[in-house]
Amino acid sequence: MPLIAIEEHWIMPDVTSALRAEPQPDESLAFHEVGDNRERLEDLGAGRIAAMDAQGIDMSVLALAPPGVQPLPPGKALALSRAANDMAAAVVARHPARFRALSTLPMSSPKDVAGELERAAGMGHAGTMVHGRSGDLFLDDPAYDDFFSAAAELGQPVFIHPQLPSTAVRDASYRGFDPMTDLALATFGWGWHLDTATAALRLVLRGTFDRHPDLQVVLGHWGEMLLFWLDRADGLSRIAGLERSVSDYIRSNFYITSSGMLNPALLQHALSVTTVDRLIFSTDYPFQRPTRKEIDSFLSHFSSDAERERFSSANAASLYGIAL
Repeated sequence: MPLIAIEEHWIMPDVTSALRAEPQPDESLAFHEVGDNRERLEDLGAGRIAAMDAQGIDMSVLALAPPGVQPLPPGKALALSRAANDMAAAVVARHPARFRALSTLPMSSPKDVAGELERAAGMGHAGTMVHGRSGDLFLDDPAYDDFFSAAAELGQPVFIHPQLPSTAVRDASYRGFDPMTDLALATFGWGWHLDTATAALRLVLRGTFDRHPDLQVVLGHWGEMLLFWLDRADGLSRIAGLERSVSDYIRSNFYITSSGMLNPALLQHALSVTTVDRLIFSTDYPFQRPTRKEIDSFLSHFSSDAERERFSSANAASLYGIAL
């Protein structure tokens, strides 16, 4: 049974250098330097393939690690998006049996986003990965509607990945401890996930999926908290004048990945909210590195081989156009 992982990160040194040169560098870059993360993020060849083999992963869908190019000014973001997409396409061309890639987009330059998405799709990128905000511009802003229209038309799934919350939000909710605890609380401990769930919910409330019913969005970390609060979120549908409930949009327009959080209880809750056809395996490499034994143990919690195959490979293959 093939195993496809769809949220496997890499970094491009030129992007890292540009991010560090910003007047206020994104503090989450610190996670790239933990242990051997940086070495693994930059490795797009034999070392990464060896790590995949050790985990039993047949194919990785590569995505530029957060924060991508979104904190960069428009000109730099466009140039580095193009460079990253060219580089990722070359990696896939060298290892077509092992890799696919998600495009990087210049979200700080809304007028250029749809064009770069189309260019990247033409090179074979299977979808794209973005974050919920560029500066003060939320992902649901009307400035991005052409992007979502293009993504729906091109069949390019949009993965919304966590990013560092805004300075205002951090000041209001995530300060008051030592610097590393502040950062952890604002990122993997809480803030990343709440921020991403809010971005997804705002897309629903903006009517994005009513205008673009074929649009497909992917959320990691078992839905970034959103799956656990749908009983309350559904109450927003009537107030916002939506055509359907929030839960219905989640079941028809969202895919959910595991992001290396191989907890059977999270799987069972996800199955109670949506269907197995909407669940996809990922490890969030190299930030999470489940062993082959841990992966096999987790896969044993599916009720049938058919369900296990959908989660392991069939859903990803269908969503991203990967031939098995």
